[in-house]
Amino acid sequence: MPRRRSADKRVIIPDPKFGDVVVSKLMNNIMERGLKSLAEEIVYGALDFIASKGGNSIEVFHEAVNNVKPFVEVRSRRVGGATYQVPSEVKPARALALSLRWIILASKKRSERSMKLKLACELLDAANKRGNAFKKREETHKMAEANRAFSHYRI
Repeated sequence: MPRRRSADKRVIIPDPKFGDVVVSKLMNNIMERGLKSLAEEIVYGALDFIASKGGNSIEVFHEAVNNVKPFVEVRSRRVGGATYQVPSEVKPARALALSLRWIILASKKRSERSMKLKLACELLDAANKRGNAFKKREETHKMAEANRAFSHYRI
């Protein structure tokens, strides 16, 4: 961490097709080794697949991201030689980052043929409150609820 002042947040440019910053962040998270055109192809292909199933693809995407966003998480806190899992609220920027990361990881573990299909199916599942990304959020909330007794050690 910097000692003098906090680092400036970078401005994310909205994606060219939908003009949406969150879609652009998803592309940046999917991108590997600087291949942004491949990441765009995957994301736009997934959104086109969702649109072909019926419904507005951007609305489904935002619904999926909002369903996966966690409200609380546990953080390790060391007190008197013991480590406690202390529940704490998640800031909105971190909640968005976690939800995008969880959606990508869950889609990579799926068994469909291409990454476009994997991402599209995971987004549809998350929008319908099922799938591995949504399960990860529920798991995180259960962990925070189970450790609510240690909330007075809040960081």
